Amino acid sequence: MNTAQAKRVLETALICSQQPLQVRELRTLFNDELGADTVKQLLSDLQLDWAQRGVELVCVATGWRFQSRPDMRDYLDRLHPEKPPRYSRATLETLAIIAYRQPVTRGDMEDIRGVTISSLLLKQLEDRGWVEVIGHRETVGRPALYATTKHFLEDLGLESLDQLPLMESPHQANDLLAALHDSGDLLPPLDATDTPADAAPPDDSSELFDSSPQQP
Repeated sequence: MNTAQAKRVLETALICSQQPLQVRELRTLFNDELGADTVKQLLSDLQLDWAQRGVELVCVATGWRFQSRPDMRDYLDRLHPEKPPRYSRATLETLAIIAYRQPVTRGDMEDIRGVTISSLLLKQLEDRGWVEVIGHRETVGRPALYATTKHFLEDLGLESLDQLPLMESPHQANDLLAALHDSGDLLPPLDATDTPADAAPPDDSSELFDSSPQQP
């Protein structure tokens, strides 16, 4: 099989797939006769082939996929008009804290935000598939440690946490959302209910909040 045929096979599989495909899955298309490096080079070539089109080939946390380019979103929205997603400040700030400080406990999040975080809010983030419990801190009560999932990165069109924009404070959660919208697919709406006692974080919250995302 020549290079053009191999690229055609990869292109067809990726377009027809309903979910991202990893290199090891793509190798099965060729009965593992092509090495991982060869498949990756073919994928890079495909990216160049689609560089001037409204659809792009990208690598996200769960594999490779085709997706519409951000500058096409306004046009596509005309086919299926939807109300802009609404997020409570508590939800955005909590999600941002988990993304940048993971793994963190609920107590860690409350220290940073300066307010109580409801169990319902965390449950909603878990149900959405954006965060998960990855263990427990070995201290009194063994509190759960939360981290983001690969599905979270996939929804944002990102390959790793390193691609998250820098933030200095959870106050910038709305700015984070805007930046992520510009970088990939629009986040699906989350009907989160904010808690009444949603006060502003303390003045020293930026000292508790590291501006660089941490890998779990």
